[in-house]
Amino acid sequence: MARPMWTGVLTFGLVSVPVALYTATQSHDVHFHQLQRGTSDRVRNKRVNERTGQEVEYADIVKGYEVTEGEYVIVEPDELDQISPGRSRTIDIAGFVNLADVDPIFFDKTYYLGPRGKEYQKVYALLVEALEHSGKAGLAMFAMRGKEYLTAVRSEGGILELHTMHFADEVRDPRREVGDLPEKVKLSAQEVKTAEQLIGMLAIEWKPDEWHDTYEEQVKKLVEDKLAGREIAVSAGPAPEATNVIDLMDVLRRSLETARKGEPPQEPGKSRAERPQTSRASHSPKPTGGKKSTTVKPQTTTKTTKRASATGKQQLSQLTKVELYKRATDLDIPHRSTMTRDELQHALEHVGRPRRKAS
Repeated sequence: MARPMWTGVLTFGLVSVPVALYTATQSHDVHFHQLQRGTSDRVRNKRVNERTGQEVEYADIVKGYEVTEGEYVIVEPDELDQISPGRSRTIDIAGFVNLADVDPIFFDKTYYLGPRGKEYQKVYALLVEALEHSGKAGLAMFAMRGKEYLTAVRSEGGILELHTMHFADEVRDPRREVGDLPEKVKLSAQEVKTAEQLIGMLAIEWKPDEWHDTYEEQVKKLVEDKLAGREIAVSAGPAPEATNVIDLMDVLRRSLETARKGEPPQEPGKSRAERPQTSRASHSPKPTGGKKSTTVKPQTTTKTTKRASATGKQQLSQLTKVELYKRATDLDIPHRSTMTRDELQHALEHVGRPRRKAS
């Protein structure tokens, strides 16, 4: 069991339950040390006086709030401690809001809240059940590690979750931050309908286990390859072109047609004739019912098969990881969820195609 990072009491109305707070997420980022090139010597950071160049001891460092350039108001650590919110002993829910009314942009970090002892399980279960049925979240101010947070307590999967939230003045106005936002754009009913159909055709189930940090996987593979002395080859496909506004309806129709057929998206600017041919021509011939054939096949047939196989590899190299993963799922390739893009392509190139049964 994990060790709680905070313990206290959760209250709503006259009901209270002792709870413990646990970290709900973890980072898998690959961490590197800084070394001097050509050596294995670590590079360290030091606190240095920028005027004298001398190193400064931590005890001699104070905080300064810059009023004007070069002029500071000095604040001592104990002065900050006096006004610090300290550590909350309770999470006192001030009220309940509909979860659907809270924009996800306000949510920051997520923690688990668990009962602090078996004797409090009934009260805890009551709050879990009530919040889940009502679709509401309890709002409370909460102080931890010298900082005050706005928090939302909700029920999810039979457990209470506490989300720290951004205050309203911390959320930036998108109209001020993002340029070229559309004001009034005239869209035809057919364009909207076709776009909605395309979204419906591309709808998938939310399966979080199927999504992975591919960059982290590639970094780990890079380290493993360099450690084993293998040659590093990096390949990147061309960036997609922006959709021409004039051709918007045509692009929507072609995207819808492609989604219906289950084909990979067509590259912008290329006609169907310019796209790589599929590898259907490389299917194995129909079995002869176990009889040994004495007919000699022409050499051209072998060459055609090889060319078709090469074309199939070329086609796979142009697919994205998501498209390769879909094909791997259709073929039930094992361990596909842990594979990188190149590993998926390699597995698809070498998977045995199912043959038709002999009549």
